[in-house]
Amino acid sequence: MSVEVKLLGSMEAVVGGVSFAPTAGKPRQLLAILALNAGKVVPVSAIMDEIWGPATPRSALTTLHTYVGKLRKDLDCAIGDESRCAAKTVVATEQLGYRLNVPPENVDAGRYVQSSALGRRIAETGDPETASATLASALDLWRGSALSDVSAGSQLMIEVARLEENRLADLDLRIEMDLALGRHRGLLGELAALCARYPMSENFHAHYMLALYRSGWQWRALEIFQRLRNTMVNQLGVDPSAKVRQLQQAILRGDPSMDGPEIVSGGRAAAMFAR
Repeated sequence: MSVEVKLLGSMEAVVGGVSFAPTAGKPRQLLAILALNAGKVVPVSAIMDEIWGPATPRSALTTLHTYVGKLRKDLDCAIGDESRCAAKTVVATEQLGYRLNVPPENVDAGRYVQSSALGRRIAETGDPETASATLASALDLWRGSALSDVSAGSQLMIEVARLEENRLADLDLRIEMDLALGRHRGLLGELAALCARYPMSENFHAHYMLALYRSGWQWRALEIFQRLRNTMVNQLGVDPSAKVRQLQQAILRGDPSMDGPEIVSGGRAAAMFAR
């Protein structure tokens, strides 16, 4: 029996290929918070805060027990076990709360966190090719915004924000590794889309400027800088950071240090422009 839960996009929960994902809003919150903490006890207080917030009704504990019972019943139906013993083992009652007894890697968010941490460690060793591949594998687990069809309360909103910020940081690092490998031409379309989606992201714009310059589009790289600057001045009243301004000046000078490595198929690449 293998329970799999997906949260990086719309919620999916299956056992043996049969879905047991709740359809009602609050039970979906219950499964989501248990799955995000797979293998760990989630206190009843934290679950009730997630589901009801500060307006927790007096009947909340009884209602929570009902939600847990319904989740176990759906799980047992998917397993094909009428005794409910199997589901009580998977959705276990603990002294202070409940625990989803599945390995973290059985939840896509758990697999993502593990692969993300590995990719970042590899990047620090100076192996951009392996780091890029590892981070790309982690990012491929995403099918859309985290918990896109779950009404998140305070607890889940924190977790969603953390996951989304990590996703952007990993995407930034994966692109950085690809630039170090001389893959600038292949990044142009992706970076154009990212800069349109995140019009004040200095890192994505800096990567785009560098990729354009290395692809022989100096004037377009400078145009991207000007577009970023105009957006930041108009929206925030500030100029881009010193790092991005230094990149613009290096592009204006045609600084030889801006030239990237040729596309490589293996091994380590030359150092990239400093972040």
